[in-house]
Amino acid sequence: MPTVLIVDDDPAILEILRAYLKADGHTVLEARTGPDAWEQLPRADVAVLDWMLPGTSGVQVARDARDAGLTLPLLMLTGRGEEEDKLRGLDGGVDDYVVKPFSPREVTARVRALLRRAGVQTAFSVRDLHVDLRAREVRLAGRRVELSKLEFDLLSTMAQHTGMAWSRERLLERVWGPDFPGTERVVDVHITALRRKLGETLDTPRFIETVRGIGYRFREDETEEA
Repeated sequence: MPTVLIVDDDPAILEILRAYLKADGHTVLEARTGPDAWEQLPRADVAVLDWMLPGTSGVQVARDARDAGLTLPLLMLTGRGEEEDKLRGLDGGVDDYVVKPFSPREVTARVRALLRRAGVQTAFSVRDLHVDLRAREVRLAGRRVELSKLEFDLLSTMAQHTGMAWSRERLLERVWGPDFPGTERVVDVHITALRRKLGETLDTPRFIETVRGIGYRFREDETEEA
C-alpha cells in the first residue's frame, strides 16, 4: 500500500486526513514538526506538508528533502493563496498545493494523482497471483481469494519485495505497527492462514517460504529451492 506522510501540528487536521487516506487504501504516517517530518520522509511515497510548522516550515522541509536527493511527491497545505507564495513553494520543490480551508476529498484525490504521476504501484502480479492494492483484492489464477485485512496487508507487503527475507519483528512493525502489544507468534498464525488460502503448505511453499533463523520470504519464482 502506498505510504502517505501527513505533517501538521493541528490534531484535527491529522485526524480527518488520516481517516480519509486510510479509507482510500493508504498506509499513513504522521508528524507534527519539521524535524519529525524529516525523520519519516524516507519511509513515505508521498508527503502532505503544512506550510506553518513548529521548528521548521513546510517549505524548508521541502527544500531540505530535495537537497538530500529525496524525490517523493510533496503536497503543500497552506493558507497562503497568493501567487508569490505558491512560486516560493514550487521553487523549493513542492509539487502541488491545496489552500485552506480544504476538502479532505480533494486532498485525497490530489495524493492519488501525485502517486500515479510518480508511478507508485496500485496493482501488481506475481505469476498467477494478482494483487490490487486500491481495491484490496487478491486473485489466484483468476479466482478471488478472500483475505482478512491483516492477511492482505501481510501478503501485499511481502509480495511487493519478492526474494526479500522478512524477520517476524520487521513484519510486526510494518503490518501491525510499532506499538502492537502482541508477540511474534501472531505472525506465524497469520502466515499459516495465508498459506492455506493460497492453497499451499509448509512442504509446498509455492509463494511463501520459511527462512530458517530469520522469518519468511515471498518466492521470486517456482524453481528456487527452499
